Amino acid sequence: MPGAIVITGASSGIGAGFARRYAARGHDVVLVARRADRLEALAEELRGLHRIDATVLAVDLTDPAAPAAIAAELAQRGIRPAGLVNSAGFGTASAFADEDAARVAAEVQVNVLALTLLTRELLPDLIAARGVLVNVSSNAGHQPLPGLAVYAATKAYVTSLTEAIWQETRGTGLTVLALCPGPTETEFFAVAGSETFKVGASKTVDDVLDEAFDALDSSDPSPVRTVGAANRVQGWVARVSPRRLRLFVAARAVGGS
Repeated sequence: MPGAIVITGASSGIGAGFARRYAARGHDVVLVARRADRLEALAEELRGLHRIDATVLAVDLTDPAAPAAIAAELAQRGIRPAGLVNSAGFGTASAFADEDAARVAAEVQVNVLALTLLTRELLPDLIAARGVLVNVSSNAGHQPLPGLAVYAATKAYVTSLTEAIWQETRGTGLTVLALCPGPTETEFFAVAGSETFKVGASKTVDDVLDEAFDALDSSDPSPVRTVGAANRVQGWVARVSPRRLRLFVAARAVGGS
């Protein structure tokens, strides 16, 4: 049977979608998120449908000790992961001067530090398994976004880190992907507290997963997959545009001035 896939943010949205897709492919899954009740319900669903082992780890990734605790728990249970999907993350939406400092700290902890440290903890096992690493980034990470400054910056970090790991691990058999969705029909905007920055047509979770697995199943996958043709064009334009023009357009797109 294929090895276990560890999935953070598995209680909803893209993370839960990855859990369902990997379970359908015969993988055991390790479901990581804060909401134990949702994880248990998903684990029961997957065990019943696919006869795989679904392990629940109710962990709060805002705790700096969480990545090491997850790795220790996997080792104690004898689970050697063949895959890691870092899907946990959230955004805040307001002018940077108006952001709540504690909320910003939690955002950076989950989106950047937890992802980085959990990847580092599990990477040797992933390489040994010739497995897969997926870091869920965002189309927002392709350019600075006034009004979404912290979120866009964290996702730029995720994409950059993932590209570097892709290069460092070439030839090992590990598949590495930074997945960059645009607006997706999940709880994201409700958690962020605003839909003013929902720029472009929304995709479903299944749309995002279809593109993710198209990239992962490729014989020579690129390190980055931006979801949706329009978003790919937008990301390219952002990279080649003059800096001031890029910032002006981004501010207008998210409702700024």
